[in-house]
Formats: sequence, C-alpha cells, structure tokens
Amino acid sequence: MPRFAVMSLTDAAAERVNEIVAARGEGAFGLRVGIKKGGCAGMEYTVDLATEAKPGEDLVERNGAKVVIAPEAVLFLLGTEMDFEVTRLRTGFTFRNPNQTSACGCGESVELQKADLSALALAQSA
Repeated sequence: MPRFAVMSLTDAAAERVNEIVAARGEGAFGLRVGIKKGGCAGMEYTVDLATEAKPGEDLVERNGAKVVIAPEAVLFLLGTEMDFEVTRLRTGFTFRNPNQTSACGCGESVELQKADLSALALAQSA
C-alpha cells in the first residue's frame, strides 16, 4: 500500500523551490516547512532553506523539488497543498490546508487543528 503523502506541491511551488535551491548553489537541498506559534490567529507557517533531510522528517518531491516537513508540524499539515502565487499585492508560498479553521485578516497567521487521522484513513481506503 502506498504511503500517504503529508503534503503536496503544485507545479508553481515546485518551480519556485527549484529556483531558490539553484540560486543558493552548493549545499542547498530544498526547503523545510513547519509551523510556529505566532500572529493574531495563533500559528504561522515557516519556510526555510534546508541543507539536508533530518531524521524523522517527511520528504515531499515534485519535478525535482524537495520539501521536508518538520516532524512537529506533520499532524497540522496532513492533506495540505503548497502553492506559489504572484499577485499585485503579494508574492509567496500559499497553503491550502484542510486543518485550518480560521485565519487573521492579513492572512499571515492561521488557526490550525490536528488532522483527523480516522477520517484520513477512511478516505484513503475508499
């Protein structure tokens, strides 16, 4: 049975990850996505350069792009799609997260709940 992917990347997100890694040159592996407490809604996504995948981290790959997921963020990110968008007001990574219950007005912080593992298992078996 194939392993459930914690998160997925759109083509646009994969392309931007590859651009960032190429610009950093030697020693860059990919990006690390996590969450931290902060902002008016309670939590914020973190995106940092990764030089390697650490033990216990999940690895998501698409079109050569590598994104590792911090272990403490996995239950909050299950089922999330990472995208990259350019608008007139903002350029950056966005997250479509089924575990998000609300967001602040500026969109910089979110309220997240842990994924319902029984619902995910049921959906995967269907």
